[in-house]
Amino acid sequence: MLEVNELRSGYGRIPILHGITFTLGAGEVIGVLGHNGMGKTTLLKTLIGEVPATGGSIHLSGRNITRIGMARRARLGIGYVPQGRQIFPQLTVLENLRLGEVARGGKDELQTMLAYFPALQPILDRPGAALSGGQQQILALARCLIGQPRILLLDEPTEGIQPSIVRDIIDVLRRLQTALGLTILLVEQDLHFISALASRVLIIQRGRIIANVESKQLANPLVVAEYLGM
Repeated sequence: MLEVNELRSGYGRIPILHGITFTLGAGEVIGVLGHNGMGKTTLLKTLIGEVPATGGSIHLSGRNITRIGMARRARLGIGYVPQGRQIFPQLTVLENLRLGEVARGGKDELQTMLAYFPALQPILDRPGAALSGGQQQILALARCLIGQPRILLLDEPTEGIQPSIVRDIIDVLRRLQTALGLTILLVEQDLHFISALASRVLIIQRGRIIANVESKQLANPLVVAEYLGM
């Protein structure tokens, strides 16, 4: 579904990605691991179009999307949940979800999404600013998924979230991946979270993919030490 070849990007004169190449199959979940500052978030921002590519190519289902804008990429089916959630704090939970519908043409998917995220049902009239970090993350996921993306890009979804909510997110993403055949590219530092969802993991270092390992290998401390120094 997604083919990335020799992708390069950065900020102004500062290069960050130095020739990233990988493929992501339909219905596959893969993770991206690496220390801070190695290019993980920049990779996702380049895939969604927030950061322009300076070289290489991005193909979605065979279509070259390297030079098209963010809004059009979203309409083609790329969903993005950024680090820090970025919900609209002054809008209610319901209003945030409705905006997700509008962004993808206004199709009413509210009840379907609430069936996957029942924790949002009793707080629909609560403003985003009044939610806990875990509730905000669940809302950000639901707002993105209500637009029915084909590929979901997730950036550090467990950051600052209590363990019980992390388990809930694992469960709902598993169910969505099974029910909808959702394709996911997951940037995450939590080894348990990434191992629970991803079939394989790309190790990124200084803007380059240095290894592609099966997620079960993350249980091996020697592998983790070799690639991540952890």
